[in-house]
Amino acid sequence: MTSRHPWQIAFAVGVLVQWWALYWPRPPSVQTGLPLDKVVHFALFAVVTYAGVHAGLARWLVALLMLGQALLSEAIQHFWLAQRGGDVWDLLADALGIAAGLWLTRDRNAYD
Repeated sequence: MTSRHPWQIAFAVGVLVQWWALYWPRPPSVQTGLPLDKVVHFALFAVVTYAGVHAGLARWLVALLMLGQALLSEAIQHFWLAQRGGDVWDLLADALGIAAGLWLTRDRNAYD
C-alpha cells in the first residue's frame, strides 16, 4: 500500500489554488489570442480530480464535488463577482477537465 499523504496534500493545495483562480474578483489576464481561460479551467479541474482520487476519495464523490464546484463557481462569477462572468464554455471546460481526471484514474481503486 502506498502512502496517500502526499496526494492528500496535493488535493488540498489544488482545491485552494482552484478556489483562488475561480473566486478572485479580477482574473489574471494574458492576451495571446488563444483560449487560455478555457485551458486553465480544464487543467484546474483535471488536476484536482486526479489528486482527489489518488488521495483516497471515492471517484463518485470527487466527481460530485468537482461538478458542484464547477456549477457553483460559474453561478457566483455570474451573479456576485462584478469583474467576472459566468460562462457556459467555462463550465464545459470544467466538465471536460473532470472527465479527463477521472479517465486518467480509471484503473485506480479508490480503496487500495
